[in-house]
Order: sequence, then structure tokens, then C-alpha cells
Amino acid sequence: MPPASEKPKPAGMKLFKGVMPELWELVRPRKGLLAIGLVLMAINRVAGLVLPASTKFLVDDVIVKRHVGRLREIVLAVIAATIIQGVTSFSLTQLLSKAAQRLIAEMRRQVQEHVGRLPIAYYDATKTGTMVARIMSDVEGVRNLIGTGLIDFLGGVLTAVLAFAVLIRISVTMTSVAFVCILVFSLALRKAFRTIRPIFRERSKINAEVSGRLTESLGGVRVIKGYHAEDREHEVFSSGVQRLLNNVLRTLTATSVMSLSSTVLLGIVGAVVMYLGARQILAGTLTLGEFFTFTMFLGFLIAPVLQIVNIGTQITEALAGLERTREVLGEVPEDVDPQRTVVLNDILGNIDFENVSFAYDQGKEVLHEVSFHSSPGTVTALVGPSGSGKSTIIGLISAFYKPKSGRIFVDDVDLNTVRLDSYRTKLGVVLQESFLFDGTIRENVAFSRPQAKEDEILRACQIARVDEFAERFDKGYDTVVGERGVKLSGGQRQRISIARAILADPRILILDEATSSLDSESEALIQEGLSFLMRGRTTFVIAHRLSTIRRADQILVVEEGQIIERGTHEQLYSLAGRYFDLYTKQHGLEQNLFLAPGEGDEVEEGEAGQARGARIPDSVDILRGNVS
Repeated sequence: MPPASEKPKPAGMKLFKGVMPELWELVRPRKGLLAIGLVLMAINRVAGLVLPASTKFLVDDVIVKRHVGRLREIVLAVIAATIIQGVTSFSLTQLLSKAAQRLIAEMRRQVQEHVGRLPIAYYDATKTGTMVARIMSDVEGVRNLIGTGLIDFLGGVLTAVLAFAVLIRISVTMTSVAFVCILVFSLALRKAFRTIRPIFRERSKINAEVSGRLTESLGGVRVIKGYHAEDREHEVFSSGVQRLLNNVLRTLTATSVMSLSSTVLLGIVGAVVMYLGARQILAGTLTLGEFFTFTMFLGFLIAPVLQIVNIGTQITEALAGLERTREVLGEVPEDVDPQRTVVLNDILGNIDFENVSFAYDQGKEVLHEVSFHSSPGTVTALVGPSGSGKSTIIGLISAFYKPKSGRIFVDDVDLNTVRLDSYRTKLGVVLQESFLFDGTIRENVAFSRPQAKEDEILRACQIARVDEFAERFDKGYDTVVGERGVKLSGGQRQRISIARAILADPRILILDEATSSLDSESEALIQEGLSFLMRGRTTFVIAHRLSTIRRADQILVVEEGQIIERGTHEQLYSLAGRYFDLYTKQHGLEQNLFLAPGEGDEVEEGEAGQARGARIPDSVDILRGNVS
């Protein structure tokens, strides 16, 4: 017995929930809307039966028995029923079709929001095109579940039930034969749809892969053209399109077989009814009007079976898409973690790694018991060959990943217990590949703090020297930069990224080759802005040009996931170890080993060695104010 406060659900609802749980989850919040739709549908279908039902009276009473007076009544009833049918059809379309479109928009917002909160690891393992397909394409079929498609199908079932009652009353023999044929065909259809559903799932997967590759190709068009790889990309895309075509052809073959079967079914049932009906009319057990009425109502009985071929395929495809959408929604967002309860309001910026190990894939560690401490107002530089683990350390500091073992502390608070929204607002990140959105310069700078005032945005732009090129454009800061900032140079994009970080006013600053896209003059100017940004903040620098980190407070030499050396430039240089090798090889100082640290940064400009002996100040020199 259910509790007194809980009404028992109808048996139909229980069956609906048990057989199609995905559909039930969508239907449940919209039960009232669908109930209205079902009422309108019932009125529509009953009104639609008036015309075939009137055939018997038209033939038997008006034509055969000459009761002309009933002709007017029959015609008026048909006209009234037709008007009711038209109004209810219009209302159904307005009510359910628009509701389905609202649901699609709602689901897209829901999936996009959920995907946006998933951990970086999910993005590492999933192609962009796949995620776009999940958000935009997979939810499209929902309109066939909540829209008129499902209602039409249920309406067809209701009509079939009413038609069956009328047919039984007219002729038990003909109805029984027709019903057995339909039942056999329905069982075959059920098995066919079980077979075809995985094909639709595979189609979405292939479509996502093809779309993902196309997205990559369009985004990397300069690389493709630079290596004259248009033909290769065409072959890859064509191969994907062919896989998609093969899948669609399999689907079309299955639906064609079902359509053929339904056509054959209709022909067989029609022939049997014609034979039996003619014999009963000749025997005097069936009137001509009843035969015509039976023939028309038989169409209403068979129609839902024929609808299954079309609407059933659409619903099957929609359910397959819904399953994929539910898979995405089933991924756990990174901020849904019962351990993350600590809210960081104001932080100093002390960062501690204690024996931190990490692996992207099980059993393949990329960091091995890494430990270090960084204090506020200090610069920690990470150096080492590509693939050594520098970016992984930065990812852990940014809380993109969790350590496999060991702990990371922020002001003595375990980072694994901190709410990410309260922590990442304290971060500022400037990456080597500066990512810009297809908006204006102002919008891209303000992305880090949308509520910033205009004077704050302009001040950040001035510090990062964005004003030097922005004010030369006709539209100034309202200039649209294009997709990924394609209309700007690499140095201009980098300056906007730096201005964005300055505006964020972070406590922890991460610079991943932040000035790699700049010329020497622009770099020196921007470093003045970065010096302002770095005051009192904990700064982490990844640099391949080792001259840019010579004045860092500590340099961590990372190799094969371990910190093999640590110290200042002078300390590590005097060790003549791995840092010494990296530094001297990069600067060509092997022949000048007798020079003291800092005395070897001599460059020759021009082929003739102009400006011989001119020393280029490094980035951290400027940041520390050591350049007059």
C-alpha cells in the first residue's frame, strides 16, 4: 500500500516508466501539458471518426432506403466534426511543437552548463566536435518525444482501439483475420527496432567524429595549407563521410524492409477483407454500407502500425540521442565533490607541494613525489625539456587535476578540500597560446572580470601596452578580433591576454611563456606591466628561454617527473649540473665557461656583429627593477 499522502500511479504510467525510463524523465515534469495534449488528441481522433462512421448511414439509409431527409444531418455532422478536428490539430501543433522547441533549448542550456563544469580530464579525452554534437544535435530528436510525433502515435493507438470496437461489431470474422496479421507484423517490428537502435547510436558517434575532425581542419587551415595537405585532409574527411553514409544506408535498408512489409500487410489484409466481405454481402449477413464502413475503419486500425515505421524510427533515433545526452549528464562535475567544502575568501598565496605524484593514465606516472614551497611575492621558475612535467605541475596548481598521492596546500589548506569557485577567482593565467574569443578587444580583456569599470579596463590595457595598437584601429577597443584573435598578430594577442590577467588582479599568477610571441622591445615594455602585476603575488613561470628566469627566487629543474635541481640561477650555474648544461647549450656559452654568471649574455646584432657586446636585460631583471 502506498502512503496516504501519495496517490497510486495508474498502471499505464508504471508501464510507461518501466519500459521507457528515458522518456519518462522528460514526460514527468510536463505531465500537465501532455494531459491537455492527450485530451485535444482524443477529441481530434473522435471527430476524425465521424466521416467514416457516416458512410454506413449515407449508403444504407440515404442511398439504398431513400431517406433523403437524413442527408442534411449527415453533412452537418461531418462539417462540424471537420471544424473540430482542424481546431484541435492547430492547437496541438501550437501547444506541443512549441513546448518541444522550448525543451530542446532548455536541454541545450543544461548540457552546455554541465559540460562546462566537467574536469579538464574529460576535455582531454573528448573531441570538441563530439561535445558540440552532444549539445546541439543529440537533443534535436526530443521534439519527436514531447512534440506532435509522440502524440500522433498515441492518437493513432487510440483511434485503432475505437476502430477495433466498431470493426468487431460489424464483423467478428474479418476483424479477427485482420488483427492476427497486424499482431504478427507488430512483433516483427519490435524486433526490428531493437536491431536498429544501436545503429542510430553508432551514427551519432561517427557524426561526432567527423564533425570533430572538420572542426580541427577548419581551425588549423593555415597549417594544412602551409604543408599543402588539403588532399590528405580531404581523404580523412571523405573516409569519415563514407562511414556515416554506410551507417545511413544500413538504416535505410532496415526502414525500407519495414515499409515493404507494411505495404504487403496492407495488401494482404485488404484482399482478405475484400474476399470475406463480398461473400458475406452475397450471403445477406453484411450490408453494403457496413462493408464500406468496415473498409474505412480498417484503415484506422492499420494506420498506427504503418506509423510505427516512420514515427517509430524517429522515436528510436531520439531515444538513442537521449541516451548519449544522459551519458554526458552522468559525468560528475568537478565542483560536485563532498570533500570540497572550504571557501577561500582572502589568501596570501603560500603554495606547498608535499610528495605529490600524478598520472594521467593508470600506472603511468608523470610526476614522482614532487615537493617544493613558494611564498607570496616570489617567482618560481620551472625549467626542463618538453614532457618533463612542468605543465602538469601548473595544472595541479590550477586545480585542473588532483594528485594521485601527496598533497597540495594553499595557505596551509589542503587544495583537495577547497571549493574551486572560491580558489580559481584568485588565479591569473597567461598561456603561450593566447586564446581570444570572437569579440571585441574590450570584451576579451574584461573576460576575467566582467563587472570591471571602464577606467579599470583601460588601465590594464595601458599597463600591457594594448593601447598602443588598439587606439590605432578605427573602432578602437570595439574592434572585433575574429575567431581565436585571427585578425591580430601573435604579439597583440599576447598583450590582450596579459591585460586580461592584470584586470583579474590575482593572488597566484601563472605565466607559461607569456612573452614568447613578443619582440624584444615589446617584451621589455610589457615586463614593466608584469612587474606591477607580480608585486606581492605568488608567481610561477614556465620558460624555455632560460635568460628570462635568471632572477627568479627559485628555479626548479624538472626532468622525467622529478625535481632534480633547485635553487637560484647563480647556485644552479655553479653546480655545473643539468641546469648548467641547459643554460650553456641554449646560449652557446660552452666556449666561455670562465665567465661568471650573468656575464655571458652578450649578443651580436646583424651579420657584421653590430652592437657587439650589448647586453639584453632579461625579463625578471625588469620585473625586479634591476634595469636603469
